[in-house]
Amino acid sequence: MTPSPRFSLLAPRMSRGFTLLEIMLVVMIIAMLGGAAIYYMGGNIGIAQDTRVSTDIQTISTQLKIYQNENGFLPTTEQGLQALVAPATTEPKPRKWRRPYLEKVPQDPWHNDYHYISPGKKNPQSFDLFSAGPDRSPDTEDDFGNWED
Repeated sequence: MTPSPRFSLLAPRMSRGFTLLEIMLVVMIIAMLGGAAIYYMGGNIGIAQDTRVSTDIQTISTQLKIYQNENGFLPTTEQGLQALVAPATTEPKPRKWRRPYLEKVPQDPWHNDYHYISPGKKNPQSFDLFSAGPDRSPDTEDDFGNWED
């Protein structure tokens, strides 16, 4: 009499799923790959912030020049960049208000307002527009502005 295949030691074992060890091994591999990706991409965050602040300054500067072209003068330091969003309520009033120049005044990548000075200290014939940079303190060497270094 031959033994039944289901009780045979030579019969293949039926696998119903993965073992705990196999699952933990796969999770560890995924975690290591994810950690490596985050480590290598971490340096790009600083580059992205620098690019964004440069783009914001360029966009706001362009809108300030359009404002000056349409009105004959730049907004005062007191009016600030809000003059690009809403009509001025103080003198000098713009001669015409066709539309907002900006939908809203953006903040820099470090969640601070951009600084606007007219006439500028570094651009006396125009205006200074700058971000205080990562240290959030104006007039330090990490400032990003519309002037040549």
